[in-house]
Amino acid sequence: MTGGPGGRPTTAGVVATAPVEAPVAPDRVEDPVAGEEVGTDRPWVVVVWNDPVNLMSYVVFVFQKLFGYSREKATRLMLQVHREGRAAVSHGPREKAEADVARLHAHGLWATMQRDS
Repeated sequence: MTGGPGGRPTTAGVVATAPVEAPVAPDRVEDPVAGEEVGTDRPWVVVVWNDPVNLMSYVVFVFQKLFGYSREKATRLMLQVHREGRAAVSHGPREKAEADVARLHAHGLWATMQRDS
């Protein structure tokens, strides 16, 4: 604003705008449609694959060390890997599965992760 005659301010160079109205929230939120599926985060599964490199006793040791499994459970999982070619050894959120795969790789085992079905 600049001073006009008599010291009164003028609006030279000022652009008038219409007042902006804030959006109004609805009075009522609609209920979900029947049969509508709500998505949930499915857990991830860590799969160890058979390899011709690691000894069976070492695989049992790694399962016990990393996951705290009993010798019996670790042995069952190792035999499943040996006989069927793979076994699911852990499950949970994606971050946990990623960490488990990294730890298995650090111990020389071949592991991947996939969505639980």
